[in-house]
Amino acid sequence: MKLTGGIILAIWLAVTTAAAETDPAHLAKRAAAHLNTASLALRDAQQASDRVAALTQTIKAYESGLVAMRQGMRRVAIRERSLQLEFEAKSDEVSRLLGVLQSMQATSAPLLLLHPSGPIGTARSGMILSEVTPALQARAAALRVQLEEVALLQSLQQSSADVLRGGLKEVQDARTQLSQAVSERIELPMRFIEDPVKTAILLESSETLEGFASGLAEISEAPEHQIDLPDFENAKGILPMPVNGTLLRSFNEADAAGVRRPGLLLATRPHAIVVTPWPATIRYRGPLLDYGNVMILEPSSGYLLVLAGLNRVYGEIGEVLSVGAPVGLMGGDAPDNGEFLSLLNEGSGVTRSETLYIELRNGKNPVDPATWFAPQSN
Repeated sequence: MKLTGGIILAIWLAVTTAAAETDPAHLAKRAAAHLNTASLALRDAQQASDRVAALTQTIKAYESGLVAMRQGMRRVAIRERSLQLEFEAKSDEVSRLLGVLQSMQATSAPLLLLHPSGPIGTARSGMILSEVTPALQARAAALRVQLEEVALLQSLQQSSADVLRGGLKEVQDARTQLSQAVSERIELPMRFIEDPVKTAILLESSETLEGFASGLAEISEAPEHQIDLPDFENAKGILPMPVNGTLLRSFNEADAAGVRRPGLLLATRPHAIVVTPWPATIRYRGPLLDYGNVMILEPSSGYLLVLAGLNRVYGEIGEVLSVGAPVGLMGGDAPDNGEFLSLLNEGSGVTRSETLYIELRNGKNPVDPATWFAPQSN
């Protein structure tokens, strides 16, 4: 099969791109660039007309960048350790190679060709040397490349750690600024005014989240303003997850105690931001039973989206939120620099210590939220 220049170029680009995607140094540098971009976005957000939206996007960018940076640094550390182990395993061979190269460098070329057995021995030694020398030089060149890679990886780890420390501090600053911006923002559109008496009675009488959500759906609020929201039925299968997390349990999947819940359970990192995946009205926000702080959103008449397990919640009952608006932050203790830089613990679950429970209800019946959310990459 004859390949044209365009096809060859396309193949070459595909191969080099795939190689870059798996190269530890490339991944760490790209993650550092993302964090630097988020840092610039944080400065711009302070002057934005809608500081809440700008800070929300900045925090999400920081969270994604920090995860990518940690993964990139972990790959860098693994690659460096792999090279170090390879050097240790071949230490004797490397020492002999260096010794031979140093002796060859210190001995003049005519002396290398002389042999005590005479001209024939000299000819043979010359032939052997001509074959051995390129191999030695190739081994030396490969060794030099690996040593240069180790030096690059060590330098990259230090610079990446500095970027990571700055990112951890700046994302915390952004969260503080977001809380302040939410408290200072102009009132959002209101669909109704909360009836605190009805809510209090419902809270007092509810013994389960299901009971509270069902009762909440029956409370009819007098609308103050008619606000049209996008058709929620069109969102099935494309909703973004409200938080950056990892699925722990699926719909009706039993936990360690055999308890089944009609929702999804996600593991998140401490202080992760939670946003609304669709324009929605706040029907309830606050503590509920043993779920911590709960946010119940109404994306459409007859539907309720329950988000349970938050540490801090934003907004007031009756307010209409736009898609991507912040509804709260997860709890937990934010890791310090040392904990976050413990690269080899990645995947142990230590960094995802918080859990967010997501339940979607249509009328009084829970439905599987997984059929509504788009597949996640993490």
